[in-house]
Amino acid sequence: MKKRRMFFRMITASLMRRRSRMIVALLSIAIGATILSGLVSIYYDVPRQLGAEFRNYGANMILTGSDGGFTYAEFNIGKSVIPAADIVGAAPYRYENVRIREKPVVAAGTDPDEAKAASPYWLIDSGEWFRNSGELLMGAKVAESFRLKAGDKIEVSFTPEDQQEKAADNQAPEDNVREFTISGILKTGGTEEEYVYMNMDDLEALTGTADRIDVAELSVSAVSDKLKQYTADINSAVPEVHASLVKRVTASETTVLSKLQALVLLVTVVVLALTMICVATTMTAVVAERRKEIGLRKAIGASDSSIIKEFMGESMLLGLLGGIAGSVLGYVFAQQVSIRVFSSSISFRPLLVPITITVSIAVTGLSSLMPIRSATEVDPALVLKGE
Repeated sequence: MKKRRMFFRMITASLMRRRSRMIVALLSIAIGATILSGLVSIYYDVPRQLGAEFRNYGANMILTGSDGGFTYAEFNIGKSVIPAADIVGAAPYRYENVRIREKPVVAAGTDPDEAKAASPYWLIDSGEWFRNSGELLMGAKVAESFRLKAGDKIEVSFTPEDQQEKAADNQAPEDNVREFTISGILKTGGTEEEYVYMNMDDLEALTGTADRIDVAELSVSAVSDKLKQYTADINSAVPEVHASLVKRVTASETTVLSKLQALVLLVTVVVLALTMICVATTMTAVVAERRKEIGLRKAIGASDSSIIKEFMGESMLLGLLGGIAGSVLGYVFAQQVSIRVFSSSISFRPLLVPITITVSIAVTGLSSLMPIRSATEVDPALVLKGE
């Protein structure tokens, strides 16, 4: 115990005598550890953060019927395959041809809350999102063709199948008619502007038929491999439902994620290499300064192993202190990057603390090998002569 205490006092005293050089080495180690801890935190949290950003671009999974439509029970079974925590939104849609002012229009019945969650990019140009029964969200192109605006009341009619035969025989069919209030005008720049959207219950009441879904759009927060597994599991669990991925979304997400993670790894490697160079340079200068001290110690009988232990102890202590500082500063760094780039906080990973400290000690130790080797090669006779 006394030997260990003496060894610790010896290396700390040696570091304190050369504060300026050791502070430079400590700062370089701390900065390297900060970048390492911060970027690794970002690396592991990027899939979640990036996935959340990509969910703003709409659904990444589509469910369709293997033979036409499918039922709510089949939809719920398929949805249950995916963990609830990974589902951002799951919107079922049913499409029917209806009439407004005797002109054909495509109406889509859905769950407004789920549709909003699955398609957050939908822009309400005027008015507000539809929620209650009797409200209708109208696409901008449909509203323009009928010269309608938010707040207007309209009648929507539908001819049931049993009445369509009368229409074919030039008889007056009995249409189902319901009055709706236009809650808002939808602008997306896509085909959604050509539809009108209402609650699924309203569409079922208008058509007189229920429990049918044409397609379901799911926004799932998961990496590409998990998404593929989910689609395979759904197709296996519910033969009546066919799950497929929206490739333009999932492919883009995978490409961006892989490139970003590669960039993070590259920057981490470069920073660690620069840290090693800085520490090696500092330790080389320290060895050069202490050549006379090393020569004197070897002249009075100090072994190479004792000199190696002393210098390695100094470098390990610097690595330990730098690693501890870097673990704390790395989390702060990662948190600031996450907030400024993704507008959300990052989760703290306790396992990174010992990893960062271990890597810092290892990097410092490796950086000191060459300077320590030169210290053992000091010839005491030449040094004491002043050569």
